[in-house]
Amino acid sequence: MGLTKVICVCLFALAFSLGGMAQTGVRRGPDPAVIRDPELEKEAMHNLEVARHYFKMKKAYRAALSRVEEIIAGYPNFSHLDEALYIAGMSSLYLAENKGKQSPQISADKLRDDARTYFTRLVREFPDSDFRKEAEERLQKLGGPKPDAQSSGKVSP
Repeated sequence: MGLTKVICVCLFALAFSLGGMAQTGVRRGPDPAVIRDPELEKEAMHNLEVARHYFKMKKAYRAALSRVEEIIAGYPNFSHLDEALYIAGMSSLYLAENKGKQSPQISADKLRDDARTYFTRLVREFPDSDFRKEAEERLQKLGGPKPDAQSSGKVSP
């Protein structure tokens, strides 16, 4: 009999927690309640600092894009993911326009599509981001946000 009560209490607690999740709606960006691994956060921050340097100082957009794509793929709970998405979008866009010191290795159309994917994800997942306004402006020039099914944040090769 004791085991039955424990199971009932566990099921009730599970149902209660799931009910609470349904009421909160769509989560926006990394959950602030998520405990971040300090070492992974430090590594991601280092990659972001290097990407910022490539992006702002060197105009090496391919190198910046490579660094932030590593962050986006490997650190989904990174506290500065919105900035990584912004740099990815802008680097893709600048490469599509043949700006910077590095030549693009993929087509301009693919780079513009990638930029649209990154900006769409930034706008949807980070409504309070400092980068949102510019991302929205860029998205308008690129044809608007991508439909949900296409904006998973995964950019195909």
